[in-house]
Parts: sequence; structure tokens; C-alpha cells
Amino acid sequence: MTDPVLRQQRRMSRWMYALMWLGILFLLSLFFGDYLQEQYNPNQNLQSERVNGQQQVILQRNRQGHYIASGTIEGQPVVFLLDTGATDVAIPERIAKELGLSFGRASQVNTANGMTRTYETVLSSVSLGGITQYQVPAVIAPGFVSDAVLLGMSFLKNVEFTQRGDTLIIRL
Repeated sequence: MTDPVLRQQRRMSRWMYALMWLGILFLLSLFFGDYLQEQYNPNQNLQSERVNGQQQVILQRNRQGHYIASGTIEGQPVVFLLDTGATDVAIPERIAKELGLSFGRASQVNTANGMTRTYETVLSSVSLGGITQYQVPAVIAPGFVSDAVLLGMSFLKNVEFTQRGDTLIIRL
């Protein structure tokens, strides 16, 4: 028979060992979660500068070849996917509700995925780095399931952009 104190110590050491591994897994998930988020959105902390009287923001392309960037709509943080093929800023319904946007006139639009219903809205402000535009036309898209807002031409038509390699320079 084994000593009850020895059994208690073994049981305690197993629990400590399990807790140690849980702690290591937790720390690894934090590290790799941040790493993966940085890979998806390398433009989380945008810096802008004034060059020749124009406000300028520099974006880096992500590993999938997209320009993803953090910004704001009506002062609230969002993640943008720049899309020159989108006529307007397109906001997934879930994000629109979180932002408290009003759903305007309904319409049908043709997208790459076919016809879909959208609701018109106007955003009082949209900011990307130091570039802010006001009264930006947008659509709320109930069928659009994404964590990113498409930053379409209703915003991009007012800026100048230049792409060189994996860098996109936006000026206003």
C-alpha cells in the first residue's frame, strides 16, 4: 500500500503539470492569435503624414494579396477591405447594427455573387488613417457575411492612390 501523503502529492503534481500545459497553450494561442491577426491586417496602426500639402497613408498588402486596414466609421473602429470594384462602401448587416446605422431605401444590386438586397445609408464620417471623408454613400448588405467593411469607390473616388509592389499610397 502506498502512503496517503505520497498519493496526495502525486495527484497534486499531476494537476500542477496539467495547469502548466494549459498555461503554455493559452500563451501560445495569444501569441499566434496576434501573429495571425497581423498577417491578415498588417495595417492595424496606420500612420499618416502630410506630403506636399496632401494627407498621405501608406498601406501594406497582406499575405493573400489584399489591402486590409483598420479605420473608423462614425468614430467607431472597423476593419476595411479596399475594393475598387465596389461602387459604394458595403457594410455587413451585423456591423451596421453594431454601428447603429439607419437602414434606408431597399434596392437590389448585382454583385460578384449574383443579385442581392441592400439598404442605402449615408455615413457621416469614414476615416482611414489621417484621411477622413464626410457624408459618404454606403450600402448595408444583409447577405454579406464578413468581419470587414468593403471600402468601395464612394470613398476611394475622392483619393489618389499609387501602388508599388506590396505598398499602396493613398493621398487626399
